[in-house]
Amino acid sequence: MKTAEIIYVIQPVEGENARVLHDEIVSLIESAGAEYAGTIYQGIREIDPATYIGSGKLSELNQRLEGLDVTVLFNGELSPSQTLNISKALDGRKVIDRTTLILDIFALRAKSNEGKIQVELAQLKYLYPRLKGKGEALSRLGGGIGTRGPGETRLETDRRHIRNRIRALEGRLSETEKRRSLQVSRRKKEQIRTIALVGYTNTGKSTLLNHLTGAEVLVKDALFATLDPTARAFEIEGVPFLLVDTVGFLQSLPHHLIEAFRSTLESALNCDLALVVCDASGEYEMQMRTTLSTLNDMGFSSPYLVVMNKCDLVENREALPKDAVCISASNDLGLEELKRRIFDALKDQFVRAELCIPYEKMAQYSVIRSLLTEQAVEYTDDGAIVKAIIPAYYAQKFTSFSRDLRHNSDP
Repeated sequence: MKTAEIIYVIQPVEGENARVLHDEIVSLIESAGAEYAGTIYQGIREIDPATYIGSGKLSELNQRLEGLDVTVLFNGELSPSQTLNISKALDGRKVIDRTTLILDIFALRAKSNEGKIQVELAQLKYLYPRLKGKGEALSRLGGGIGTRGPGETRLETDRRHIRNRIRALEGRLSETEKRRSLQVSRRKKEQIRTIALVGYTNTGKSTLLNHLTGAEVLVKDALFATLDPTARAFEIEGVPFLLVDTVGFLQSLPHHLIEAFRSTLESALNCDLALVVCDASGEYEMQMRTTLSTLNDMGFSSPYLVVMNKCDLVENREALPKDAVCISASNDLGLEELKRRIFDALKDQFVRAELCIPYEKMAQYSVIRSLLTEQAVEYTDDGAIVKAIIPAYYAQKFTSFSRDLRHNSDP
């Protein structure tokens, strides 16, 4: 069994947000498979460009850590020189920042080839500016948290080798993005509506995917439990949809990490409808704000529904956003209402129709029959009466059979 490392968290005090950030970083530590030992809070007015918290505070910290075998985690992003200076001031202790920890979890979670490529690319881009010669910081890499995957780079690896590796990975990722783009184009051509599950990490997106589609995607009470995108088919009123689970967001997620997973999030950017999943029993306002802000920064423009999950844990649902759909994915609470709201949000894309198919035109109808979803069929002396839902894009093909062809939004 792997020996867990012990981490001390050093974090500037940030008012009311301090508790949320603290709980989040503890969850990240545990998600990385490490052990949380405690927190040292350090209030600072401004970040010291050389040592983050100042040399005097570092000296005090070094005394407090004397005799302890710990990794020091700063809940912020350290520059290469800050990391090196802090490590020296702490007698050579391993020092990592929040980004390093998140990358470590990504390396642990990525299973698909695309996910592994994106993780390695993000790690190498983060490591590259930290390759200052053959310094002490590199000599200590080689095991434990913050060093998975390419973090195990040895001293002999030079900047040219990493540049070449970055170019190679970018080329492989570009090919993957082309294939994904073709998939998106094919889905649009086939009129397959895509519903994207987006939201803060660990809000229950994978659980919702499983209960809507019958899939068996990993569900775990951990941050970034699902890193690779997962797509599963499901139906509403017999109409097929594609539900896509995406990587979760996090407060102050570094911009370059978002860019690294941009291709994974293309399914969200190109979806017909997004479900912004929030934890109703947690800091849902922050979760919703973080998710929408991150998506908007990436050029997101699709319609969306706010879904409040874990509502069974909330006593006063009146306090939740009025336009949100309240559900509990783990026990199927509110899922039928969610399906109704999804279909209603996409009502402009469908037509409800009552068609009359004369028997002599059955062959003509059978050619285009796969384009609609039959709700009910009644056979009469003159032909078949079909109640159906038709994608608006194909409605024109059925006008010759129409007894009552009306838009889905009509009464």
